[in-house]
Amino acid sequence: QVQLVESGGGLVQAGGSLRVSCAASGRRFSEYTMAWFRQTPGKEREFVAALSGGSVLIQYTDSVKGRFTITRDNAKSTVYLQMNSLKPEDTAVYYCGADGRPTNWGRITYPSDYDYWGQGTQVTVSS
Repeated sequence: QVQLVESGGGLVQAGGSLRVSCAASGRRFSEYTMAWFRQTPGKEREFVAALSGGSVLIQYTDSVKGRFTITRDNAKSTVYLQMNSLKPEDTAVYYCGADGRPTNWGRITYPSDYDYWGQGTQVTVSS
């Protein structure tokens, strides 16, 4: 069992930066693929970024490439999303997810494949 707790959301002006964190409890954190998704009202949860357990594999959705960076600290069981050059369209609730299947990389953009989710943290970018 893994519990995920996000933090670090808030209100920022367009062009600004924000870092959200996701702290995990439970064992085997280093074996989980960790990802960030985001969701706005009335829309499906959207893939943002993912990082494999050993930080070997990494993937971003096109709209955040060059602006967002996903990292993890396995010693602290925490995954981060550094968000720079934020845009109003980045406004959403950001969720972290954990996938315990290391061979599932081809499906990392599918939220239904994730075993655990955090409660989400709101990120609001004003224009």
